[in-house]
Amino acid sequence: MHEPGRWIAWTISVCLSLWFGLLVEAPVLAVTTSSIELTGDRENGAQLFAANCAGCHMGGGNVIQANRTLSLEDLQSHLEAYSEDRLGAIEYQIEYGRNAMPAYEGKLTDQQIADVASYVEEQAERGWQR
Repeated sequence: MHEPGRWIAWTISVCLSLWFGLLVEAPVLAVTTSSIELTGDRENGAQLFAANCAGCHMGGGNVIQANRTLSLEDLQSHLEAYSEDRLGAIEYQIEYGRNAMPAYEGKLTDQQIADVASYVEEQAERGWQR
């Protein structure tokens, strides 16, 4: 049987490791475009998500706060501007973070943030097929 204390300690250590990794500005996948348009490239967004977000949000879940997943319902509940501007609300959350989520401003470019937001939105609409 699994010991709850071990599971919680393991989860916290994994999340802290990922968070500290972001503090030292681990390399991020680069986007090579001649002109930046802020329409998201979902394929690049998937790669960026895997490299930067999946540690806490694997499969659209949330290992820190279980009720703050990336499901369509939770996004609508927890992102203030989601009903008016879906992608803009997700981009804002990625860029500035909040609570336990770190800000990616300065770590990801505006285009990379748009790419991740497009990927998250698409997966939320599909139900994050885990």
